[in-house]
Amino acid sequence: MPGERFRCAQFRQPQHDRLYQKGADVNSEDAVPPAEPPLPETEETMVRTPASYLRWLIRKQAGTFYLGVFWGSVWMVSLGLMPLAIGRAIDAVSGKDAGALTLWVGLILALTVVNAAGSVLRHRCDTIGKLKANYLTIRLAVRQATRLGARLAGRVTVGEVVAIGTADISRIGSLPGAVARGAGSLITIVIVAAVLLSSSLSLGLLVLIGAPALLLCTGPMLSPLHKRAGRYRDLQGELARRADDIVSGLRVLRGIGGEASFSRRYRQDSQRVRHAGVQVARLESVLPAAEIVLPGILVVGVVWAGAHLAITGRITVGELVAAYGYVAFLGIPMRMITDATRTLVGANVAAQHVVAFMRLDQDPTAGAEPVVLPEDLTLHDETSGLTARPGLLTAVASRSGKEAAEFAARCGRYTDGPVTVSRVPLEQLPLEQVRKLILVVSNDDALFSGKLSDTLLGRPDGELTGALHAASALDIVAALPDGLSATVAEGGRSFSGGERQRLRLARALAADPPILIMVEPTSAVDAHTELVIAERVRMARTGRTTVIMTTSPLLLDQADEVAYLENGVVIATGTHRELIKNTPQYAETVTRGEI
Repeated sequence: MPGERFRCAQFRQPQHDRLYQKGADVNSEDAVPPAEPPLPETEETMVRTPASYLRWLIRKQAGTFYLGVFWGSVWMVSLGLMPLAIGRAIDAVSGKDAGALTLWVGLILALTVVNAAGSVLRHRCDTIGKLKANYLTIRLAVRQATRLGARLAGRVTVGEVVAIGTADISRIGSLPGAVARGAGSLITIVIVAAVLLSSSLSLGLLVLIGAPALLLCTGPMLSPLHKRAGRYRDLQGELARRADDIVSGLRVLRGIGGEASFSRRYRQDSQRVRHAGVQVARLESVLPAAEIVLPGILVVGVVWAGAHLAITGRITVGELVAAYGYVAFLGIPMRMITDATRTLVGANVAAQHVVAFMRLDQDPTAGAEPVVLPEDLTLHDETSGLTARPGLLTAVASRSGKEAAEFAARCGRYTDGPVTVSRVPLEQLPLEQVRKLILVVSNDDALFSGKLSDTLLGRPDGELTGALHAASALDIVAALPDGLSATVAEGGRSFSGGERQRLRLARALAADPPILIMVEPTSAVDAHTELVIAERVRMARTGRTTVIMTTSPLLLDQADEVAYLENGVVIATGTHRELIKNTPQYAETVTRGEI
């Protein structure tokens, strides 16, 4: 068992006692809350197009969505029936019918209460729908970013990822609520038209025909709005990329005096974004105006027709007041429908970018069943000729750091290459299975902000204390006032470079993957600590397949087998001492030419 290997390797030290005194029993049930089940891989079939992605978001929260439609309809219909009650109350006053007046006044009060309750519950469903849509989008984006791993930077800019995580999720999150309000508005228009038909056929037909006709007048504005919103979104992504370039390269820019040049370019890009935003705003400003003018035209028509009917005695004064109230009220659902249309345009533009991101390097093995493999795994890289066998600590030395990085990327399936696991091609394994089997650790990996135990412990059944011991990191935890409950700053910036490296190593060991590949895991620690880590890691990884990319003599000397790469190909294998004696290139590389 993983925990047994660690317990055999650890020793009782004062740091352990201090660790437990601080309440850091990370193996308890309360240490790591149960994670929400991951989204099935088959869900990716629902994000092939922007339209299918938006429909998928609605279906994933169908209960909340339909409840929002219901409460939106209750809210809107209760408001729409108010003119009817007021009109009947006026007729009761005209007829001096106190009983009828009491009845209709009570109905007005009841409609007010129902309207208030419907408004609150509709808004609640709207908020839940927005948060869930944002959450689902973020989960998909994070999973895709995790899947791409080291390939992410080469496939998409940081600015694009930032824009997806800010502007796009906001537009997409607004869609479920807007669609629910729009659907409720359509239902209300039909009900109001039916009420009008019951009192006057001509007024009801005028509303039934006039309202859709006026809404169609906004149609020609949607296509230009979609194009302008798309261009505005593209420019936002480019500006975010420019800002990231400036921030990440600020020190270099100051060194070469390039701040003014990049600042000028940023201002130019910013003005382009502003101009595109103004173009979108100009068109969007026409829609609210249309939402006032078009219902106003319908109001004039209905009032004119209603007044004619009242004069001829075909409808009562109360019915005329009610007809006017209906048409005045119809401006609200019509605005809701045009607002839902505008929101749909923005969400579709945002969904285009999300779907494009999700379709980067799509995995052909998505949804496939895991391949049955033996418990002891052998890793073979045909490009270099390296074979890492189970139960052995295999070290790989290379004069070029680029060669080591390329090897690790191939074996982690971050780049394509002829790699096999127990004679099964890595490309034939589902990517999710690959991620569970093989863990690649490099010094570019981040320490996430949050509780330290949560940052280090990737799964509830991990054994963290032994992993910290093996990584010689117990002293780091012991020095923290809150121990494993301490809060990690973003990127782990509160720790030194060596401390971050040891904590990253502890996290990798706690994950206990069947195959662990580490790239220079001790480059930032002192020689004494490096020797301690080398001895403990070897013991902690007993029975597992472990590969270390390093030129450190202390790590190489602890390896069961060492392979020397030159031009990306293994040219010599053996123990560290054998290679020092028999391979001059290896000796020069690992000793820096000092012998």
